[in-house]
Amino acid sequence: MQLTVNGAPTYCYTGGKPFDPALPTVVFVHGVLNDHSVWILQSRYLAHHGWNVLAVDLPGHCKSAGEAPASVEAAADFVAALLDAAGVQRAALVGHSWGSLIALEAAARLKERVSHLVLVGTAYPMKVSPVLIEAALHEPMKALTMVNVFSRSTLAASPSALGPGTWVYGTSMALGRRVLASNTAVNLFHRGFVACDTYAHGEEAMAQITCPVLFVLGAVDQMTPPKAAQTLIQAARAHGKSLERVDLPVGHHQMTEAGDATLFAIRDFLRPTATA
Repeated sequence: MQLTVNGAPTYCYTGGKPFDPALPTVVFVHGVLNDHSVWILQSRYLAHHGWNVLAVDLPGHCKSAGEAPASVEAAADFVAALLDAAGVQRAALVGHSWGSLIALEAAARLKERVSHLVLVGTAYPMKVSPVLIEAALHEPMKALTMVNVFSRSTLAASPSALGPGTWVYGTSMALGRRVLASNTAVNLFHRGFVACDTYAHGEEAMAQITCPVLFVLGAVDQMTPPKAAQTLIQAARAHGKSLERVDLPVGHHQMTEAGDATLFAIRDFLRPTATA
């Protein structure tokens, strides 16, 4: 599905189903050097079980034009504009890694327009090693290798989102190369890492959300370890938010290494307002 958002063509994967304004909507937001395809299992299932799905390519990434966001705040503004462009009054937001911060900030700004918030592989502050930031700028292929080593708890999850025995490390490396090559004007790797590293409004945003929140964390995640989500979890509890947490025995890419478990966690969390 192609939408015009802030004057630029924007791609949203709809899970193989046409967009139906009568159905509830869920928006999936990817992380650094990813695109909509990281949500392939979760988005397709929900699209066939009573939901509109908008799994977006962020601006300047792959099939979406426009200026790649240089901050969490800019990306959150894009999410708000996306809902307006799609004619969606209310939606659930699901984000992974950098996308989780974007979803959090967007939920804080949109208030009652967000029905549910799902933070997958999240952390706050989401500090990035200076070594990784420097490598992303000057040696992106080296940085991509480092990230995929740190992110993965297995080389071939069984089953995985792409089928039993998929080489999840290799597919993620290929995706990173493709996303990086999709924008020759901007180093998406470095820009995304800096946006994660400099975001400073997580606790304030958590205080302002009005919807239930689900944390989906990887027990052996080296990029965003579960303990790094505690600041947001504690903020949610301190402000009386409806909070759920699911811990999975995998690394940072829960959607592929524990595809079914990630899907079921999201499905069950959203189920009260689903139509099927």
